[in-house]
Amino acid sequence: MRKWTPLLAVCLGTFMLLIDVTIVNVALPDVTRDLHASFSQVQWVIDIYALSLAALMLGAGGLADALGRRRVYLAGLTLFAAASVACGLSQDITVLIIGRAVQGIGGAAMFATTVALINVSYSGRDRGTAYGIWGAVAGASAGVGSVVGGVLTDLLSWRWAFWVNLPVSILAITLTLLVFSNTERRRIRIDVPGMLAFTAAAGLITYGIIEAGEEGWTDRTPVLSAALGLLALAVFVLIERRTTHPLIDLGLLRRPVFTGAVLAAGILSCAAFGSSALVSIWLQSVVGLSPLQTGLALLPMSVVAFLVAGGLSSRLHGIPVARPIGAGLFLIGCGSLLMLIVQADSSWTALIAGLLVVGLGVGLATPPLTAAALSAVPVERSGMASGVLNTSRQLGLAFGVAILGSVFTSRAAHTLTTHHVPSADNLASAVSGGQTQAVLKAAPDNFRTQLDTAIHAAFANGLHGAFIIAGLVGILGAALVFWLLRKAPTEEPAAWGDSSATPAGEPASAPN
Repeated sequence: MRKWTPLLAVCLGTFMLLIDVTIVNVALPDVTRDLHASFSQVQWVIDIYALSLAALMLGAGGLADALGRRRVYLAGLTLFAAASVACGLSQDITVLIIGRAVQGIGGAAMFATTVALINVSYSGRDRGTAYGIWGAVAGASAGVGSVVGGVLTDLLSWRWAFWVNLPVSILAITLTLLVFSNTERRRIRIDVPGMLAFTAAAGLITYGIIEAGEEGWTDRTPVLSAALGLLALAVFVLIERRTTHPLIDLGLLRRPVFTGAVLAAGILSCAAFGSSALVSIWLQSVVGLSPLQTGLALLPMSVVAFLVAGGLSSRLHGIPVARPIGAGLFLIGCGSLLMLIVQADSSWTALIAGLLVVGLGVGLATPPLTAAALSAVPVERSGMASGVLNTSRQLGLAFGVAILGSVFTSRAAHTLTTHHVPSADNLASAVSGGQTQAVLKAAPDNFRTQLDTAIHAAFANGLHGAFIIAGLVGILGAALVFWLLRKAPTEEPAAWGDSSATPAGEPASAPN
């Protein structure tokens, strides 16, 4: 048993950082009510965590090599635990958002070192077993997050969705101190200007999209923010072309197979998970489910994805990676469009068919993504390739939440306007954030029934907009990926799960 203690320490950190992608979703209505948050602020609670992970993941791998993997992993665990406590203690939505950003920084430090720690702890058959267990933990985290968040929110408080990380962190820190030794430091240059430019680009573009949903697509603020974001992206490209130690070797993006895999990772996260928070808020504030019931209602997608990824991946050996990846994205798009059957008076059961199809697509597309990316790059660039793939996943989620949330708010406001509801824009933001019951209680008695009907219609119309965008992104993304990956080599079984494909000290990809 002692042989697997290092794996336990690594899996605890991985479980925490990935479960926190979804654990907050079912708690959002309670967060909104307690902290008096707007919908755009609720979006940032999710987005800032994904953005922190995406922006810092590439640089964190180099930092681990420079300072030592054990040190960086411990620093990440400690920072993550402290930020989790701060999130749970938050009395203001701004403090919660900042805490989530710091959580993402700690998560990036952990994610960038987990694979390297497994590499130095195991070899041969044990290494393969360790990777299998670690991958299963990573794959199950998203589904477990919704249920755990629901249980904690129902029985205790939304704050426990963050405080639960503290005992897990303490255990992981203790095990890490006991089983891992300090690794030798290496003199490595870290591309700090590139990290700053990339972070600015991702943050400004996301801010512009979210503000567009609140202020309108032609307002000065979102347009200026998006323009500055694109400028920062151009600066990032210039930095990466001139530095001798880039975060991303831009030459890799000239390889269609690698670019196709990276785009597929982002498209998958955007289309499959971008609307999860909206669905969670609808289930609680309109349908009337509890947080736990909401987590259970969303569980079928994660269960199917986990079972398909584990059961079918071994049967796909010898098949060109374009087929399962493209087919998976197509199914995600079709599943999103299936959820258009949701109407103003629908119950949670209207989601089941669509969630199952989306889960099937996620399970089919996820396993071969890493193989596709690594097959297109030299072995010495495999760590960078895996890091770029993970970054694309997190950016896809961040952009998905922002874009689908903005579409949802715009359509909801339009529906409320057509129902002659006063202050439709402000009301759309309130109900989108899960404050439906508070809005109804504050309404005059003779207007409450009409307002309730209008809110139900607004939610349905807003969800339809989000599902349509997600569906089109999935289906069009499938066509693009099929074209880019058409020349990808047929992968042998070892390439789908070969632990030697990622050098020690470099981050590898994990299921979203």
